[in-house]
Order: sequence, then C-alpha cells, then structure tokens
Amino acid sequence: MAGMHEWLVEYGFFALFLLSFFASTLVPLGSEWMVVTMLLARNEAWVVVAVATAGNCLGALTTYWVGLYGGEFLKRRVLRMDEKSTRKAEDFYNRFGSMSLLFSFLPVIGDPLCLIGGVLRTGFIRFTLLVLTGKLARYAAVAWLTLQGAGL
Repeated sequence: MAGMHEWLVEYGFFALFLLSFFASTLVPLGSEWMVVTMLLARNEAWVVVAVATAGNCLGALTTYWVGLYGGEFLKRRVLRMDEKSTRKAEDFYNRFGSMSLLFSFLPVIGDPLCLIGGVLRTGFIRFTLLVLTGKLARYAAVAWLTLQGAGL
C-alpha cells in the first residue's frame, strides 16, 4: 500500500484530473473510484472534488465541442436525420432537453447528452452551468458518502 500512497502523492491530482476528463468523453471510464481512493488517502475533500469536477466538466465541454463542430456530419451521416426530424429534435431539446444536462454525470447516457447538447447548439453558458451543477453534485455526494462511511 505504501507504493500506492507514494504514487497518489506524486501523481494523484494530475491522474484524477486526466481520469475525470476522459471519463466525461465518449471513452468508457469511471473516476469515482479515484475520488474515493484519494479521500481515503486523506487528501482535502474540497480539492479532490474541485479537481475531479474540473476535469469532468472539461471532458464534457470537449464532447460538446465535437457535437457543435461535427454536428452536421453527425446528424446527416451517423444519425441519418433529415430536416424534419432535425427540427423536431431541436424543438424538443430546446423545450425540455437542455435541463437533462443536469444528468450528464450518469453512466451510459451522460456523454451522449453532452454530444447532443453540442449537435443541437445548446448555449455555451447554459450547457456549462447545467453540466457543472450535475457533476459537482455527483462528486460532492461521493465525497460526503465516502467521508461519512470512513468516519473521516
């Protein structure tokens, strides 16, 4: 265990940032285990949550950017959406969908939500605030549960 502790001291926050970043792209990874590990190694909870949230949000923004700038290709070639179905999807997402970005932290559906947010051109500030809120709440909950469970 001493080796793991030394590794976390040396690379922990950088590794947490990268893992959180990639976990919020279309790469199928999870970062919660590293948050728990770093908390159990007695790192400051607010720093762990802040680093994980920052990495995860930047990963989501990368996915959003792919949707934003690759949107036409994705809509036409990959999703095979015509003008009518595109307009319907945009209307629905603009009316109800952008609030679903609060759930962008969920496995399986979270990353596609961020991609759709870009494809359907959700405003940058709205996208960022919704995603940041959801991801911060998730990491804060993981930290709180970990600290409560470990009696720290």
